[in-house]
Amino acid sequence: MSKMRYAAGLALIAGLAACTTPETRVRNGLMSAGLSKPISSCMAGRMVDRLSLGQISKLNGLGKLRKRDPGDISVNEFVKRTKALQDPEILGVVTSSGVVCALK
Repeated sequence: MSKMRYAAGLALIAGLAACTTPETRVRNGLMSAGLSKPISSCMAGRMVDRLSLGQISKLNGLGKLRKRDPGDISVNEFVKRTKALQDPEILGVVTSSGVVCALK
């Protein structure tokens, strides 16, 4: 019986992982980069609508922006670090999203 429970638990975890939306992943990535939860939530919704998956993946590749506590960096600092990607579209979306979300 314990093998059945274990298998059911694994199936539940796999099912929940499959339900993770791109917006949730982006929000969590922004929080891991050090942006606050409210700013991350707001920016993630805007970014997912405006950037391709490839561009979002590029943002995820910013190694210097990982494993920080939410609220450790400002939107301005995040925008500065995003410039390193040398992608004007990503920079524009991050900048406009940051401004809009900071003013909310």
